[in-house]
Amino acid sequence: MDLSPLQRAYDFVKERHAGALHPSGEPYVDHLVEVATTLASMKLDLGTIVAGLLHGTLKENAATPEELEELFGADVARIVNGSTRITNVQYNSHLAHEAENIRKLFLAMSADIRVIIVKLADRLQDMVTLGLADRDRQRRLARETMDLYAPLAGRLGIDWLKRELEDLAFQYLFPVEYKDITSRLESTLNQRQAYVEEVITILHEKLRENNIKPVRIIGRPKHLYSIYKKLVAQNISLDRVYDKVAFRIIVNSVNECYEALGTIHANWQPVPGRIKDFISVPKANNYQSMHTTVIGPNDNFIEIQIRTEEMDRVAQEGIAAHWAYKEGQRITSRDVRLFRDLKKLVQSLQEVEDHREFLDSVRGELFEPEVFALTPNGEVRELPRGSTPIDFAYSIHSEVGDHCSGARVNGQLVPLRYILQHGDIVEIITQKNQQPKRAWLQIVKTGRARARIRQWLRREEKEKSLRLGREICERELKKHDTTLKKLIKSGHIRLMFKKLGCNSLDDMLVKVGSGAITVQHLLQALLPDERHEEEGKPPPAEQFGLAAAEPAQPATVAREVIDIDGVDDMLVRVSQCCKPVPGDDIVGFITTGRGISIHKADCVNLQATDPRRWLAVKWTGAVKTMHRSQLFIRAENRKNILADISSTISYDDAEIISFNARTTSDSLAELDVVLEVSDLNHLQTIQQHLKQMPEIIDVRRR
Repeated sequence: MDLSPLQRAYDFVKERHAGALHPSGEPYVDHLVEVATTLASMKLDLGTIVAGLLHGTLKENAATPEELEELFGADVARIVNGSTRITNVQYNSHLAHEAENIRKLFLAMSADIRVIIVKLADRLQDMVTLGLADRDRQRRLARETMDLYAPLAGRLGIDWLKRELEDLAFQYLFPVEYKDITSRLESTLNQRQAYVEEVITILHEKLRENNIKPVRIIGRPKHLYSIYKKLVAQNISLDRVYDKVAFRIIVNSVNECYEALGTIHANWQPVPGRIKDFISVPKANNYQSMHTTVIGPNDNFIEIQIRTEEMDRVAQEGIAAHWAYKEGQRITSRDVRLFRDLKKLVQSLQEVEDHREFLDSVRGELFEPEVFALTPNGEVRELPRGSTPIDFAYSIHSEVGDHCSGARVNGQLVPLRYILQHGDIVEIITQKNQQPKRAWLQIVKTGRARARIRQWLRREEKEKSLRLGREICERELKKHDTTLKKLIKSGHIRLMFKKLGCNSLDDMLVKVGSGAITVQHLLQALLPDERHEEEGKPPPAEQFGLAAAEPAQPATVAREVIDIDGVDDMLVRVSQCCKPVPGDDIVGFITTGRGISIHKADCVNLQATDPRRWLAVKWTGAVKTMHRSQLFIRAENRKNILADISSTISYDDAEIISFNARTTSDSLAELDVVLEVSDLNHLQTIQQHLKQMPEIIDVRRR
């Protein structure tokens, strides 16, 4: 093999990075050599190793993409460019910067999978030298490694790299726990080594008795982070984690895998639910092995994996074991499936626009699969524990998920809330008129399903806001003897766009319908400034009943829906201090010269009055009408939060009368919303749906 490109690349980086230091303090060239060495140890092609040497040239402005392409070819330049983080674009927040970096990385990965392998090798070397960095950098890189890079290594099937990245990140994310587990495991090292030797001897003996000659049997300690996860998940102490050691049996054939499993179960009791066959049903990353957990010597739980030599190579090297760029090697059908799944992952993530939602979706998609369910055709779908048929449907196709109306699992109809189990055969039932429900967000587990449901709901809510905004505008404009058509024809609409900060008519209508633009703002933009200042004339907010103090419920309506014992033909008004609605316990109060005011029974103002002037009243239920109520909402202050809250309220067929928002000193949004509801149940439904929004902190009646 001609290694001259490697020598040229080394000479190039040595010249361009002369005197440069890595954030760890070591010479930057040493870091680049370590990355290339890691890639070489994975037996990757020469182009990838060269790209590993060059991967920092663009990031450090030591070369241009055109220069790399001219000197080392388009293939190497593309890998280097794809693995380079965005550094020359400024975003308005760290969150946006992080999201765009990852989005760029995923796009490059979908074009050439070697991009992410170079990036993984780079991150491994960053983590190895992280001890010399400051605490903030340690935490930031460790969290990013745990959330993104380690799961990506797992998705590509590179098990050794995933374990190393997790343990290195664990060291900096949870230093106290890391030190505790490490010291306690070291104190029992001799005891565990003796136990490993004992179990390996027994395994050799039992397998030999059944004419099975294993290639080798390996006993290795579980990596620290997997032990920590078990401690947290099961809420147990370290001395109760019995399977601190995992055993791997390498045999000569697939038949021997199953024969070895039978031999182990004949001698040691298997733990129910811990037997998994990834040989007949491989994981999406091509991983194949037989897993079982048994009660071994001294009644300790031991985990055993059984596989062939080829399966073991794939399990350790992952996608690198089937590398399509290696000379003379053809891509397999399993590789095609892996590339297809990765492209589908990238495509689904590109549909997510919100930065926070994008990062949540990435983390959700790169889960460690715990449930392997099958389609009726035998195609495997890997899902997190707790997944439902809705998650399964969206894993097939977004259209299947959108129109999912039911499911059959193992031939039996199940509800959409059913929790899928390992090995379930799932058939999704679809209907054209079926649409995603907001309640689905509470039961799905995968980021792909959640992102698609939110996307559909936003599009649907935008259409509703558009219709509602058009109705509101036409109604209010009619009061001023004009219409949208007249404003467009006269050109005055463009002035309104400028005043309201809108780009188009649809943009304005959507904002009006969602509550982002109030009727007060609309009228202020519509009317000339001098109209607002006419002597003795109130501003539009007060003129059209939009000020903070809302008018009382009309007396005729109140009289029709409230029954007062022994009282007829008396003025009745619903009090605006507590705004009772049908379903609330209510009390009438006899005012001086203003009839009877209706209060909630626990109203503070009512409690301060003379009880001798109270009347027993009740809702008649005879007339169905709308009643005003007020909600106080506290939420995280993010972009479009007002529009999302308005859409949620509108989705439940309630009309917003007024909307008063403010920002607190700790960057939270507080809102007072006056709305019209039919009764208490209607109001409580709206409150419940608002509380289901992840950004909402508190919702209560005023």
